Amino acid sequence: MGFELFCATMLALLFGLVVCFGGYRLFLSLLPIWGFFFGFALGATSLQALFGIGFLATVTSWVVGFLVGALFAVLSYMFYAFAVAMIAGSVGYALGAGFMNLIGLDWNWLVWLVGVVVGAAAIVVTFYFSIQKYVIVAATAIGGAGMIVITLMFGYIGMTLARFFENPIRLALNDSPLWAVFFLLLAAAGIAVQLATTRTYVVEEYEPRVNW
Repeated sequence: MGFELFCATMLALLFGLVVCFGGYRLFLSLLPIWGFFFGFALGATSLQALFGIGFLATVTSWVVGFLVGALFAVLSYMFYAFAVAMIAGSVGYALGAGFMNLIGLDWNWLVWLVGVVVGAAAIVVTFYFSIQKYVIVAATAIGGAGMIVITLMFGYIGMTLARFFENPIRLALNDSPLWAVFFLLLAAAGIAVQLATTRTYVVEEYEPRVNW
């Protein structure tokens, strides 16, 4: 069991590094994975915020999370606009909810609502200013850095998913402010490396992969 956990941890860290420093080039390949996990988390946390159901504490929470995740994965694969909107929305959602966590609020309907509103605003700004590339770079760098930090925290602190989703930022800061410093440095390095290595590379927008 210890060896299996070690292998899973190493794979999670490796995947986080790849996403953090090469996310833009791998954007098209990452879409279904990103869409599923963001949709899964959004579905489960929405039930938690709106109906008081513990995060993944019931079968309903798992089913809703899985269905929303599967829907997001399929739509992001079929429609480029949805894929970009999902990436931008996920970043805004995380930043909005993260800010509320930072000021001390545990997960509730207000934290969820702020996350949704900021996520929607991020989508509008992304398309209005046509900054899709920079949003994808920032999202993958931040997402990869977050995955690395979360994996290390799970191993070091020994926390559960439910405890993590109550207030991940406060949990990290209470353990050590160095977690936040490490995350910010890693995300900044990921953004810098991706921008430096993709100056002449642009992800090509694809046509809808579905026939009506």
